[in-house]
Amino acid sequence: MNSFGRNFRVSIVGESHGPAVGVIIDGVPSGLPLALEDFHIDIERRKGGTQKGTTPRKEDDLPLFQTGLFNGRATGAPLTILFENKNTRSGDYEKQRAVPRPGHADFVAHKKFGGFEDFRGGGHFSGRLTVGLVAAGVVAKKMLNPISVTAAILEIGGEADLEKGLQKAIDAKDSIGGIVECRVSGLPIGMGEPFFDSVESLISHAVFAIPAVRGIEFGTGFAAARMFGVQHNDAIEDSTGKTRTNHAGGIVGGITNGNELVFRIAIKPTSSTPKEQLTLNWETGEQETFSVKGRHDLCIALRVPVVLEAVTAIVLADLMIQSGQISRVLP
Repeated sequence: MNSFGRNFRVSIVGESHGPAVGVIIDGVPSGLPLALEDFHIDIERRKGGTQKGTTPRKEDDLPLFQTGLFNGRATGAPLTILFENKNTRSGDYEKQRAVPRPGHADFVAHKKFGGFEDFRGGGHFSGRLTVGLVAAGVVAKKMLNPISVTAAILEIGGEADLEKGLQKAIDAKDSIGGIVECRVSGLPIGMGEPFFDSVESLISHAVFAIPAVRGIEFGTGFAAARMFGVQHNDAIEDSTGKTRTNHAGGIVGGITNGNELVFRIAIKPTSSTPKEQLTLNWETGEQETFSVKGRHDLCIALRVPVVLEAVTAIVLADLMIQSGQISRVLP
């Protein structure tokens, strides 16, 4: 459904062109101090319209605390944070109702929800809802401190020079994808469980809630398939679990080993592209040429790092509560 986590449980709410989007977080330790300024940096990092290649749609995105906060501290009740939608242009979508956009969830949403779905801007399927994930990530990062969670773009369109990758898309008058890497330092040994609740399993589950994610790899990832065992195995150097190399990416047997957690995700090109495509007109039953209009990201990967940090922190905060390393009541 729309919720994730056990003891730190995150529920995403809202639609792209509805009154607001937001998040409900259950399991926030009572006593955790929270203020508007805690959210400013990460919310700004996620915004469109602030860097080349992102959508010109701009929202204030000031967090509105509805429940779970009193006198500047979490109460232990569910924390509800909303973000108003003010800069919408729903008319862009009214005109294209009968022609689902290739690569978007328009067609499957229409079939699954019988035509009752809010189709404006992708509705509940929109990347707009990641602002709620980022807000939950701010809370989770604060709980995890001093554990550090950071993500950065490695390449765009196969180019390590990000400007060069963006220019390829501009020249082609099309969208483009990219690769984003996340690193977590300061994790204790022993987080996660074998098999279904492995750290890789839980992070992967959360990561695929980010629209446009198409793949994930930990440590050496797919490159491991071309290595010998003696090359890939990380030699343990001391009793802290420190290893000489980190091909495993900080996880062995589904459990953190005390080394840096390292993984990468593949982000597809933005589905909304000005290039002409074929799609089905479900009113006529015929295919027709279609071009997406409106305001869209040239490269979604540009806005993903802070969202990736957020979902990673959400998973780790949940695991830390389960293991008793984060108290449900803070002093």
